[in-house]
Amino acid sequence: MDIYAFRSDVVAPADLTGYDVEALDGSIGKIDDATNKAQSGYVVVDTGFWIFGKKRMIPLGVVRSVDTDSETVHVGMTKDRIKSAPDFDEVQRRNEDYRKRVGDYYSRYDS
Repeated sequence: MDIYAFRSDVVAPADLTGYDVEALDGSIGKIDDATNKAQSGYVVVDTGFWIFGKKRMIPLGVVRSVDTDSETVHVGMTKDRIKSAPDFDEVQRRNEDYRKRVGDYYSRYDS
């Protein structure tokens, strides 16, 4: 499975910006930015005060479902796993080494 692509059973609108994000154990924030380009899709989640305003880049392969009625994205990880993920780096987001490091992190814990 490509960690940067939606799972085959996930149906999502073209733009997820502004959607809430729910981890397995609760809310983690809102989507600040998103892309669904083939094999390079991800969402950037603004965690607000939860982890002191940090952002996390979460590959689309971690998304378990999207509820368009409530505008909520459900991810298959706990809040602690996401909190421990690499910090989002605006400058490096398109850098192959950075994307590999982020993808490797989420691939290890994806459920």
